[in-house]
Amino acid sequence: MTQSKRRRFGLPLVLLVLAALAFLGVRHFKESAPKVSYKTATLERGRVSAKVTASGTLSPLVKVQVGSQVSGRIAELFVDFNSPVKKGEVLAKLDPQLFQAAVDHAKANHSAAQGQLAKAKANAANAKKQLERMKELAARKLIAEADLDVAEAQAISTAADVQAAQGAVEQTKASLKQAQVNLGYTTIVSPVDGVVISRNVDVGQTVAASLQAPVLFEIAEDLARMQVNTSVAEADVGKLRAGMTATFTVDAYPTEHFRGVVRQIRNAPTTVQNVVTYDAVIDVENPDLKLLPGMTANVTFLYAQKDDALLVPNTALRFRPPDEILQASLPQGASSAGPAPQGPPQQGRGQRSRGVSNKREVWVLRGESLERVAVTTGITDGSVTEIVEGALQPGDSLVIEATVTGGASPQPSTPDPMRRLF
Repeated sequence: MTQSKRRRFGLPLVLLVLAALAFLGVRHFKESAPKVSYKTATLERGRVSAKVTASGTLSPLVKVQVGSQVSGRIAELFVDFNSPVKKGEVLAKLDPQLFQAAVDHAKANHSAAQGQLAKAKANAANAKKQLERMKELAARKLIAEADLDVAEAQAISTAADVQAAQGAVEQTKASLKQAQVNLGYTTIVSPVDGVVISRNVDVGQTVAASLQAPVLFEIAEDLARMQVNTSVAEADVGKLRAGMTATFTVDAYPTEHFRGVVRQIRNAPTTVQNVVTYDAVIDVENPDLKLLPGMTANVTFLYAQKDDALLVPNTALRFRPPDEILQASLPQGASSAGPAPQGPPQQGRGQRSRGVSNKREVWVLRGESLERVAVTTGITDGSVTEIVEGALQPGDSLVIEATVTGGASPQPSTPDPMRRLF
């Protein structure tokens, strides 16, 4: 075969081989090209409520501690736990024997002092009469001047004795009064109308009131009106105000919600392990007496609410597609729209709710491509967030997860670590 003939048959063969190789390459590229699957959530309108949660403890509005002013042994008890009492009602009695003896002793001293006063008055009257006689005799020059001076001194002395005796009478009178008051303290009475919620003594027990008054009973003035003292984190306390409504549950009635009104937010901080909290006091009506002192209340404060807000799931705000998904999904030469996203604001320690607007971004699936849309967020309840501004409409498909299959091993998208704070 001549050289020209070999060229005539070889050129088509080379072209055929090159075409086969190109076909196989394209087929391999298509088979190895990654496939992207998306998980989306539909943008909807609805209600969103921004809340602050805290825990607290129920207590009566007025709780009085009843103690003993004197030391002694408990002789009688007239009330027990949960006993209703009236103001002035006898709650308990201490053994009064020692105090009665002190009263009798003070009475005897008082009687003796009164006798001394009577004697001093008699001596003073006699000295006064003697002085008058001496003055008459001195006027007649029948006695010496020295005898008159002695009579005058005696009259002054006896008058002073009367004053001293009067002072002694007043002292013994005060001692008697003190002894009688101490005797009265052996009878423990209720200072208010209410219910006994604590009894700390039993009959026969000795109470000592030398350093401070021991607490014998605790009385709640009115259990039909209670209060909740809550510990609100410093990051949340600025969202609360007096007069706002709060709801809470207790473990005793987990399916029942109770309502109350914030009476005050106390300025005194409480710091435990560098965590600062403030006491928000909530007034609660308790007509059925279901709520008991000491119960733990799980309180929710509603500080903002929107009824017809454009709501985006928080998972969509956290979504960040990997680069390989962007390269596989975006059209050639296309770039994502919108400014570069800003990271979420740093939240204060202990914050459990958020309501500050913030520039964020979401990824919308439009056809087969992704589009990044810048948005401004509003209040959130932790699951969904209000969209204040942004090129979004109800019904848009927001991407919350994307997975690449084919080629390399499947790699689901992961949220931006900085977004986990939202």
